Amino acid sequence: MEDNQWLKAQLEQLESESQDYKQKALLQATVALLLEQEKREEQLQGELDGTLWSPGNWTV
Repeated sequence: MEDNQWLKAQLEQLESESQDYKQKALLQATVALLLEQEKREEQLQGELDGTLWSPGNWTV
């Protein structure tokens, strides 16, 4: 997550410095994608944790 924070800060800095509308839109979409990926990663980690701790899902 720390790397993502650095990347997000860099993208936001580039966006604020950009004068081109298309470039700003691309940078905003990239930040949104990064945030969505973080959310999905957290959800998948929770799903994995839940599966590992659920005895009903353990097969022998």
